[in-house]
Amino acid sequence: MLSRIAYILSVIVLCYSSFFFYPRWNKSATEATISWDVSGYYWYLPATFIYHDLKKISFKDSILQKYRPTNTDPQQTMPLDNGNFVMKYSSGMALMYLPFFTLSHFTAGILGYPQDGFSTPYQVGIQTAGLLIGLLGLWYLRKLLLLFYNDKVVGITLLLLVIGTNYLNYASIDVGMSHTWLFTVYVFILLNTHYFYQTFSYKHAFRIGLLVGLATLTRPTEIISLLIPLLWGIDVPSLKGISVQLRNIVVHYKKMILAVLAASMVISIQLFYWKYVSGNWLVYSYGGQTFSWLHPHAYLYSFNYRCGWLTYCPMMTLAIVGFLPFVRFGKHRTAIIVFSFISYYIVSAWDIWWYGGRAMVQSYAVLCIPLAAIVDYARNKKILSVAFILLACLFSYLNIWIFVQYHKDGLYDGECMSKSYYWRVIGRWSAPTDTKKLLDVSDMYEGTPQNMKLLYFNNFDTCTAPNCVNDSIMNGKAILLNKQFDHINSHKIPYSPSKPGTWVRATATFYSKDAETYIWDLPSMALRLDDNDEYIIENTLRIGRFLKSGEKKTVYFDIRVPNKKVTSIHVYVWNQFSKKDLVVDDLKIEEFTNK
Repeated sequence: MLSRIAYILSVIVLCYSSFFFYPRWNKSATEATISWDVSGYYWYLPATFIYHDLKKISFKDSILQKYRPTNTDPQQTMPLDNGNFVMKYSSGMALMYLPFFTLSHFTAGILGYPQDGFSTPYQVGIQTAGLLIGLLGLWYLRKLLLLFYNDKVVGITLLLLVIGTNYLNYASIDVGMSHTWLFTVYVFILLNTHYFYQTFSYKHAFRIGLLVGLATLTRPTEIISLLIPLLWGIDVPSLKGISVQLRNIVVHYKKMILAVLAASMVISIQLFYWKYVSGNWLVYSYGGQTFSWLHPHAYLYSFNYRCGWLTYCPMMTLAIVGFLPFVRFGKHRTAIIVFSFISYYIVSAWDIWWYGGRAMVQSYAVLCIPLAAIVDYARNKKILSVAFILLACLFSYLNIWIFVQYHKDGLYDGECMSKSYYWRVIGRWSAPTDTKKLLDVSDMYEGTPQNMKLLYFNNFDTCTAPNCVNDSIMNGKAILLNKQFDHINSHKIPYSPSKPGTWVRATATFYSKDAETYIWDLPSMALRLDDNDEYIIENTLRIGRFLKSGEKKTVYFDIRVPNKKVTSIHVYVWNQFSKKDLVVDDLKIEEFTNK
């Protein structure tokens, strides 16, 4: 009964988040459901069924211009030497989207929306599909866990997953991403594997093959999903356990062959696609993005303040701790442990390690088993149960805080988090605007500066450079930074600290009629200290964080002078990545002390 109540509560939370708290389906550009990676997964469908152009993708420029699903150069495709384009991502998600895409296409025609693959009905269709898939996976996860744990343990585990982990985000808001879809696929792999070893039926063998093939077609590294059926039933690695498993394979070889054929049939979809567009059966479509198999980024991936999986999803530390009782009392230990370790190894070996903990979400279908084990173990031990409840409540609060702050443009920054900023804002619901400087710079002076001394000032009133402009908003001459003239360099400014413990402050006034909003294109200002042209320290601030369209704004930031010899200062302002004009005036550098 409790597990049903937990599921119903989870449905309410996920539905509310998806359609009321932050409904991506009615947002535009990079906040729409079909944007960024999702648009890359999805690209196969309009290319095949609407534009009938799977090779040249000649419609892409018009779609990118109209709907702007990415802020940067097209990420969905990669040019080939033969003049064709190959999709970056494999086609598994497109295959799973297909029924919902088809319904959305007919709905768009009936309601009078453009049948171009990206109008509102398609956004609603993929958003609804992702939510339903997440709810489906959660329901069958409940059935899976009930095979091994009692109803109360299962109910608590479901709530910990939904309220306390990033499953909440990927099952309700970023539902177009592959992670909860794969989570559901893994739940079905686990269930069908369990029933196969009970019945050894062709039906379950065929389903396992299809599901492993679908997981692999979605993300090729998910071919490790086959470890689950291969190792299932081996509690402790031993010659006896391995021999029993080999005997099962030999005795039921026809079913094993059926599973392999089913998986191969699904995976071949990608092979035939690559052959069609490139002439080769295999294509590596990720460019320079690769794995470091010998040097995985395990610590960075898990604990880095920029994106660390366990830093921002601490609830899963309980699942990891849950392996301790699971190793003693759990069933199918070899399959669960080996899969979990290899999955984590692959995820952390990816060189773009800062893509964050989302890549672990599909593995939660497996990790919920040791998570349930620690719930089961702790509930019968008074002191441990109290500690567990306190930690679970804290981790759930942090997860909800991150969830709300991220989607409401609050204190959580999913792109540029830093250690100093994290500890200044974590768990809080408000903070001074200047606190965001800590996303870029290492320290920030928060007192009242004393003994302020001007070291450099330029109001550009005598400027004769081509990018000098007379600007009424700036009340005189100023510098215009754009694609033609994208930076200001103060050159070398002689400087020797007055005494130990000093700070240096850089200040300038900015104006942009149409301020840049994309984080990686924001204009920046840098302050650097040198010792005879030898670099000592530098702080760089994305000043664009503090600018609004049509608003004149003075921005400053500080750098603590280290206890080293300093002979000069450089200050830079650049606007090299943005296509939007930036006006700069009254650039100055000052020294001050804190007492």
